[in-house]
Amino acid sequence: MGIESICSADASEPFWDWNLTWYTEDPDFTPCFQNTVLVWIPCTYLWICFPVYYLYLRRHDRGYIQMSNLNKAKTALGLILWIVCWADLFYSFWERSQNGYQKIFYLISPTVLGITMLIATYLIQYERIKGVQSSGVMTIFWFISLLCATVILISKIKHALNMGAEVDAFRYVTFCIYFVLLFAQLILCCFPEQPPLFSETVNDPNPCPEFSASFLSRITFWWITGLMIQGYRSPLEAKDLWSLNKDDKSEQIVPHLARNWAKEWSKTKRRPLDMLYAPKKQQKSSDSNGDVTEEAEALIIKPSQKSSEASLFKVLYKTFGPYFLMSFLFKAAHDLLMFAGPEILKLLLNFVNNKAAPDWQGYFYTVLLFVCACLQTLILHQYFHICFVTGMRLKTAIVGVIYRKALVITNSARKTSTVGEIVNLMSVDAQRFMDLATYINMIWSAPFQVILALYLLWQNLGPSVLAGVAVMILLVPINAVMAMKTKTYQVAQMKSKDNRIKLMNEILNGIKVLKLYAWELAFREKVLEIRQKELQVLKKSAYLAAMATFTWVCAPFLVALSTFAVYVTVNKNNILDAQKAFVSLALFNILRFPLNMLPMVISNIVEASVSLKRLRVFLSHEELDPDSINRGPTTEAEGCIVVKNATFSWSKTDPPLLNSINFTVPEGSLVAVVGQVGCGKSSLLSALLGEMDKKEGYVVVKGSVAYVPQQAWVQNATLEDNIIFGREMNESRYKRVIEVCALLPDIEILPSGDKTEIGEKGVNLSGGQKQRVSLARAVYCNADVYLLDDPLSAVDAHVGKHIFEKVIGPKGILKNKTRLLVTHAINYLPQMDTILVMTDGEISEMGSYQELLEQDGAFAEFLRTYANAEQSMENSESDPSLEGTMEPLETDTNSPSTKEGKPVENGVLVNEAPGKLMHSRDTGKSQQQSSTAELQKPLAEKNSWKLTEADTAKTGRVKASVYWDYMKAIGLFMSFLSIFLFLCNHIASLASNYWLSLWTDDPVINGTQQYTDVRLGVYGALGISQGIAVFGYSMVVSIGGIFASRHLHHNLLHNVLRSPMSFFERTPSGNLVNRFSKEIDTIDSTIPPIIKMFMGSMFNVIGACIIILLATPIAAVIIPPLGLAYLFVQRFYVATSRQLKRLESVSRSPVYSHFNETLLGVSVIRAFEEQKRFIKQNDMKVDENQKAYYPSIVANRWLAVRLEYVGNFIVLFAALFAVIARNKLSAGLVGLSVSYSLQITAYLNWLVRMSSEVETNIVAVERVKEYTEMEKEAEWSIEQTAPASTWPEEGKIEFRGYGLRYREDLDLVLKNINVTINGGEKIGIVGRTGAGKSSLTLGLFRINEAAEGEIIIDGINIAKIGLHDLRFKITIIPQDPVLFSGSLRMNLDPFDQHSDEDIWRSLELAHLKNFVSSLPDKLNHECAEGGENLSVGQRQLVCLARALLRKSKILVLDEATAAVDLETDKLIQSTIKSQFEECTVLTIAHRLNTIMDYTRVLVLERGEVVECGSPEQLLRKRGIFYSMAKDSGLV
Repeated sequence: MGIESICSADASEPFWDWNLTWYTEDPDFTPCFQNTVLVWIPCTYLWICFPVYYLYLRRHDRGYIQMSNLNKAKTALGLILWIVCWADLFYSFWERSQNGYQKIFYLISPTVLGITMLIATYLIQYERIKGVQSSGVMTIFWFISLLCATVILISKIKHALNMGAEVDAFRYVTFCIYFVLLFAQLILCCFPEQPPLFSETVNDPNPCPEFSASFLSRITFWWITGLMIQGYRSPLEAKDLWSLNKDDKSEQIVPHLARNWAKEWSKTKRRPLDMLYAPKKQQKSSDSNGDVTEEAEALIIKPSQKSSEASLFKVLYKTFGPYFLMSFLFKAAHDLLMFAGPEILKLLLNFVNNKAAPDWQGYFYTVLLFVCACLQTLILHQYFHICFVTGMRLKTAIVGVIYRKALVITNSARKTSTVGEIVNLMSVDAQRFMDLATYINMIWSAPFQVILALYLLWQNLGPSVLAGVAVMILLVPINAVMAMKTKTYQVAQMKSKDNRIKLMNEILNGIKVLKLYAWELAFREKVLEIRQKELQVLKKSAYLAAMATFTWVCAPFLVALSTFAVYVTVNKNNILDAQKAFVSLALFNILRFPLNMLPMVISNIVEASVSLKRLRVFLSHEELDPDSINRGPTTEAEGCIVVKNATFSWSKTDPPLLNSINFTVPEGSLVAVVGQVGCGKSSLLSALLGEMDKKEGYVVVKGSVAYVPQQAWVQNATLEDNIIFGREMNESRYKRVIEVCALLPDIEILPSGDKTEIGEKGVNLSGGQKQRVSLARAVYCNADVYLLDDPLSAVDAHVGKHIFEKVIGPKGILKNKTRLLVTHAINYLPQMDTILVMTDGEISEMGSYQELLEQDGAFAEFLRTYANAEQSMENSESDPSLEGTMEPLETDTNSPSTKEGKPVENGVLVNEAPGKLMHSRDTGKSQQQSSTAELQKPLAEKNSWKLTEADTAKTGRVKASVYWDYMKAIGLFMSFLSIFLFLCNHIASLASNYWLSLWTDDPVINGTQQYTDVRLGVYGALGISQGIAVFGYSMVVSIGGIFASRHLHHNLLHNVLRSPMSFFERTPSGNLVNRFSKEIDTIDSTIPPIIKMFMGSMFNVIGACIIILLATPIAAVIIPPLGLAYLFVQRFYVATSRQLKRLESVSRSPVYSHFNETLLGVSVIRAFEEQKRFIKQNDMKVDENQKAYYPSIVANRWLAVRLEYVGNFIVLFAALFAVIARNKLSAGLVGLSVSYSLQITAYLNWLVRMSSEVETNIVAVERVKEYTEMEKEAEWSIEQTAPASTWPEEGKIEFRGYGLRYREDLDLVLKNINVTINGGEKIGIVGRTGAGKSSLTLGLFRINEAAEGEIIIDGINIAKIGLHDLRFKITIIPQDPVLFSGSLRMNLDPFDQHSDEDIWRSLELAHLKNFVSSLPDKLNHECAEGGENLSVGQRQLVCLARALLRKSKILVLDEATAAVDLETDKLIQSTIKSQFEECTVLTIAHRLNTIMDYTRVLVLERGEVVECGSPEQLLRKRGIFYSMAKDSGLV
């Protein structure tokens, strides 16, 4: 009665009348309903939104927007609306005073409406002040108001046209004005305001258009269209991308998370946890099968305090919780709308069956279906957008936090997380969180959907539903078991893959050694063996995948079959009509999604929780204590570095490494630290830098510190950036630094001088150059204290002398600074102010050179051993007057050689960069320029010189030939078979559903249908045949995929190993490893399932179209234009999306490489106190990456919204045509066509997703093929010309007019060399760096082919025989001792050609027998990657043992410079003298004393032989050799 009383006092006017509104050809609402409900709907909406929205705006202030005409117009219209409403109100009062009685709603409604309009006007202004450019709340409000007003307007027009009805003129006029104003407001609302004052967008060159777009543009993602068009016209480049929104930037997000984590961590840190770091090393030796995959995690000793762990989840929730709340609301709305489809379908089928129903109802349902579908689309994609953006922010935050943490963790914590693991945290684990963000809502949404669907099904079919549910529930554990199995297979496969990549990595790093030893085949077999294991696992998971596809495709069918079968057989009177069948099918289709998603989401959550734990462990590592070292300003007299009673260890739990250290260094003095290997010299410097844990004592280091580490750390930046290292440029100082550090000649050689980009880890610099760059960086930064860790070890003697004089020594550029120099060079010691002698972590003596000699203690002993070692070698040939002590260096400074223009290391050392030969002077310049044309380019263009060919992002579409290649790799028979099986499956599927529609149209006689059993039987049979076809094609595609990956990997591996050395120098090893890991992995496990899904969705779409055409042939008019629209959108999208994906992956690498670099140089960064700058750089790189990622998410949404609209139109037309032709159509066919059209949206979406996925992933095949078509080196063995097995018998080598160049377009590095070396001669090859010494050996091994002339060994021209035939017969002891991970035995004899006795004998001769027999596994001792668990000297001896095993007639020694201490060197030399007496030995010498007793010496200069003869003759000639001997102090 309540609502009726508002309508009229005596309830004569009803509030609602069914006969007026529903059961009529001409529907209308009662006046009372129009004036109450339709007016109140928009008001209620605004009143509910207002408080929430108001609070939101108060919190989020975007800046102030100035009054604009648009804003003025909106406000004015709002006020006029208010006036119109109140005019109505006053009119009602006036009327009341006239007639005395008035309907109450004429008073209530205008009042409410007026207040609402005032609120709206207030919001328009408030939004302007808070900087909202376009408001969703208001747009929706005006839209709802207009919609309600339209209904009233239509009714009023009908009423006015109705003859003889009285018309309330005043209210008609005000209502028309009101309607027009609403319409105007809605139009104005579609235009955005100008951006707020002082906002970032003003000074941003390329702002993101999102915030300045209107509301409509934002919900349909129209604002990205500009970028799409641009991407379609020409491939996008990095400069086309928009800047990130402020809220997505690292500087905004990361500190927020870091603060929350710090709060949480400090809560739990109050009680200290005892962290115990599980040691890494023992694990390696104990696991003989090389299974070192377990992470050594921090073990927490007291489990009782488990509760006090900092919860990372809480922190993440605190930081990102609000976003998830929004997504929750959207998801809930979408889920409810999803069930509207089947319900409306039910009503539609009722309408088709009920011939009496008025036509407009059908159109009404059609429109309703369409509107629901459209709303669903918009809401779903807003939801996804929020999720993806939140995921992206999560990733940014996590990467930033990890990076900041990595800069402060202690070294002991660093040991537990290897560089690889930390990088994994950044890549894999952060990615997992990102993926989870989109699915986390499924946790509540999936059960919700299932319950709703079951409820509706129960209403429809009653208890028979339980049969279907039972089948579904049965399938869940099957799916779960398969998921578990797949997981275990995945783990196994990952393990094999890791092993394979590790091996590939080593092969690529040691490729030069492999080629010199001709070991490629042995290693190829090792890789293929691992690969075989991997493929076996893959095959198993392929069978599983086929099963999974089978259950996934057949589940809905089985469910429908069981339900219908039970429903029909339980009771004869249960009739399967169209409404029951097709509504149920639609609901089953909805059910299918959450049931399949749940297991996936759960496994995702499990993965993410593992990641969460790993992150928490990493973020809880202990940090360095910044206060352990007092870095005071430089005052006070006591000295610049003061250490009192200090004891240091690497971590809290380790035993101390440096004990009771006491020393003081006065300001400006030069102190040397000397001692045997491993006595703690470098640790002392680390301790002064605060890198070690101070147990007790007191340390002061006054002023700023510069540090030169023993292993030079070079960034991947220009040479200039490496030296300046973030300080401002000072030209004169910079020039001076370069000069004193002897870098000028090197800079002349580099392609673009000091602007040359240096590769990662400094690959295009020699060891000596890296060391000097590192020194230059320290000198440039002009600090107060210099800690130099053996900077002279990697440079040639004369360069070392130059650097000592000009930089470190008493007359150098640093003469007024405090310098602490760790050194092995005895000859500089007399010039030191103080010398600290260390033994076993303690300072045993200190004093000046003379004092220490007089004390006659450890230092004098140290001097004697070293001095004698050097002397004994020299005495034999050089002047006898040299005996006694070493002459101090002073006398040497005026020697002519320093005057004649510094004999610096001029050239990119060939021998010091392991697998990367960068070549001597003439070649360095253009080593990377690909054609002669480029050589003539002027210098200006040289600045763009890049070292390595970056991994290029391909542009444009993938060629058809790539698909054809892949099909050929599978095998054509398999390919066509799979397509045929696909067809069978879909024909069966269509037939079964068509059969169902025929069944539902069976006439009902006496309340039952005839032929139920036949119908059921055929329906079942069609279903089973469909299942068989599915299983068939799954199997075929999966197995075909494995064939393809086997074939492609085998080819890739073979061809890469056959590539010449130059290919490996040009190509960064990262690119190659990428091909073997990422691309092969894509071919293995991504392409087959994607092809299955692509084919599936394609046939589904075609099938749906066929069914719609069968039901309503008139749809033929509509489907082609929609198809065209679809293709148009899809082409547009794929072009842009492909390029965005490429840009994203190209910009991802710098994040990781910068991170890797930081981890390697973290002590340098801390010493120079540059952490802030590096954090900023990291943030910038992450933002660069997200800049490409963000548009790609939005592009996905853009596409999905447009495609779903195409799908929604198909739904609209399918329903519309069905309604139009309802008299000719049976309900079964309508049900069939509409239920298919309801699914088509999802299929269309999938189809575009999959087609673009196929395109992006098939690129892997293209990139793998790319490397199989590269140039190859000569054949490995040629049967016709193979030499006799005993060749070479005497070992005579002749060079006849020999010349060599590194690339076609470069000058000769060696020219007209004519030398004959007789069998058994011992030849020394000397020359300055870059003279071509190493090039000679490269020519001998045919690493580079001769450009002219020839080399004859024992009468055979080596260019005519196979490479392996040649390389097996010559042995080299390379300069860098490279070992591969594997047993020691494998490293000595990979082909298993020798017996154990032989191996032990060679080890004995190489002085390794004692060491090896002391190992637990003896010959099977596992060498770590790169042989890291042996010392450098031991590795050198292993290489010697290799040579002794091969015992060939010709031995080449590429001398080791700094790797070996003098004792080891003596051992090697004596072994070679005794063991290779009758062999020809060629030695490239850096230390002249080693070759003074050779038969002859060749002196090379600029690639030509300038002097040749015995050492005595050459010394008498007083030529180049003499001056070199003089430099080394041998004369």
